[in-house]
Amino acid sequence: MATQNLGLIMHGVTGRMGMNQHLIRSIVAIRNQGGVTLSNGDKVMPDPILIGRNAEKIEALARAHGIGRWGTNLDAALANPSDTVFFDAGTTQMRPTLLAQALRAGKHVYCEKPIATTLAEAMDIARTAQASGLKHGAVQDKLFLPGLRKLDMLRRAGFFGRMLSLRLEFGYWVFEGDLQPIQRPSWNYRAEDGGGMILDMMCHWRYVLDNLFGEVKSISCLGTTHIPQRWDEAGQPYPCTADDAAYATAELIGHNGEPVVAQLNMSWATRVNRDDLVTFHVDGTHGSAVATLTGCKAQSRVNTPRPVWNPDIKNTMNFSEQWQDVPDTQAYDNGFKIQWEHFIRHVVEDAPYQWTLPEGAKGVQLVETALQSWKERRWVDVPALNF
Repeated sequence: MATQNLGLIMHGVTGRMGMNQHLIRSIVAIRNQGGVTLSNGDKVMPDPILIGRNAEKIEALARAHGIGRWGTNLDAALANPSDTVFFDAGTTQMRPTLLAQALRAGKHVYCEKPIATTLAEAMDIARTAQASGLKHGAVQDKLFLPGLRKLDMLRRAGFFGRMLSLRLEFGYWVFEGDLQPIQRPSWNYRAEDGGGMILDMMCHWRYVLDNLFGEVKSISCLGTTHIPQRWDEAGQPYPCTADDAAYATAELIGHNGEPVVAQLNMSWATRVNRDDLVTFHVDGTHGSAVATLTGCKAQSRVNTPRPVWNPDIKNTMNFSEQWQDVPDTQAYDNGFKIQWEHFIRHVVEDAPYQWTLPEGAKGVQLVETALQSWKERRWVDVPALNF
């Protein structure tokens, strides 16, 4: 068994997502486990260099996690032939430019989503990546959540029968910053800085819908800014220019060709009264299921209770007890780490890989159609993209 190094440029990993999910829980975890195992038993050890604007912050992060290489010069890092993969988790506005720069330097590219702020930019960088012959991928982490993997197992087993509908509920209360400290960056609520619920979350829902429930065909969406003023990291008030909630209905074509209706509610101005910060409730002719981030519970046709509507008598049924947990059938690793391992195998041994930049462009397309629907107050079709 041999071990080979994989030089990896990691850009934008001082932010919350880049640091926690991609650096610490993915690349550092992979290094600690001895690398990624290939199909022939050989190992690939990621050898990252951390690149960012703040030298002090980058050096401290590298030292804290036993990484010997760091710097502030992206051009120099891209010029190093030993580093063959470029990863970006920086700002969305800069992402297409950085990816194009890395592709011109002959690097395989992997990035956070959304891959761009506009569909035109997303299509352009996806086509550039395809024409380059290099490997490319976009993060689609929610497909690897334990709850959604259990839900997908039910779907593949035919548990739902004909799938009818999906109700997605996402969100929690993000503190404004005056009474309690904020728990999300202030740029999330400024459109000029790439903020907004629709831009942030619709790119997620696109790949979740397409892969697990059905291809998105059309959407009707209403966005809003419920909280017009928030306080930033320095405690200074600022006007919110981006949407902090959105309410959408989408028409899907299910995997069996039948229509599926999806309702998508997402808000940073809601208080949670459900099992998790996000829930996916799926109804089908033969059964229903509700998935959270980590769990899934189901109710089959033959186990469905028989409630009777009577507003004059207090209901005595405990509906939450009428569902069965879908058991853990395996150990579920971190979803970001799993996709990193897939991408590394794709780069090193050309293993199959489906979560490419064109798939990332589909997410940006749903963002744009949702924004168009909100602006024009109408249903908008979501046509197939041609690459």
